Amino acid sequence: MPDARPFARPDAAHPVPMPDGSAHPGTVFLKPVIDHPRWELGDYTYASAHHPPADWAAQLAPYLFDFSPERLVIGRFCQIADGALFVTASANHRRDGFSTYPFAIFGGGPVDGRPSMPGPGRDTVVGHDVWIGTRATILPGARIGSGTIIGAGAVVGGEIPPYSLVAGNPGRVIRPRFDAATVARLLEIGWWDWSIDRILAAEAAICGGDLAALEAA
Repeated sequence: MPDARPFARPDAAHPVPMPDGSAHPGTVFLKPVIDHPRWELGDYTYASAHHPPADWAAQLAPYLFDFSPERLVIGRFCQIADGALFVTASANHRRDGFSTYPFAIFGGGPVDGRPSMPGPGRDTVVGHDVWIGTRATILPGARIGSGTIIGAGAVVGGEIPPYSLVAGNPGRVIRPRFDAATVARLLEIGWWDWSIDRILAAEAAICGGDLAALEAA
């Protein structure tokens, strides 16, 4: 049995060691590897990729530019699988007129205020401890509650309640993960805001679904 190692620091870019001592290149804590003014990231949230990109921000949210008016906000302890994509509001076109074509992008005058450009969209917000499965797509302005599981390949928009199971295209809530009283209590406890030492001490309760033990912790 190998010696126990300390839990990875939240500022570790590559938190998973390989047997030879090197760092696994395809798993990163996002907060230390993304330096982008429109991203807001919580500690310990990680992403994985079979072919690690040079630019994780561009890989995950290619339409979120430095000058975008919207933000992408992701909480703590989220898990983002290979191929997941955030399509943020700057990817939008106008849909209320006769054409969706963004004439302003290609010239003919200034871009700002042009009738072919949509207005600013809302932020995309992901809560804490959300698992986003392989090749899932998160649509502009989605609000995904803490504790939600997004199935592989799902296309998810709108408001997703905390602790939901979501699958399909369009993504739909298949069922809640727990009853309403348990969800409310989990949100009150908010274990993701605890220190990492306290979280690790309560790991069995958190991962084993033992609410009584979690409350005692």
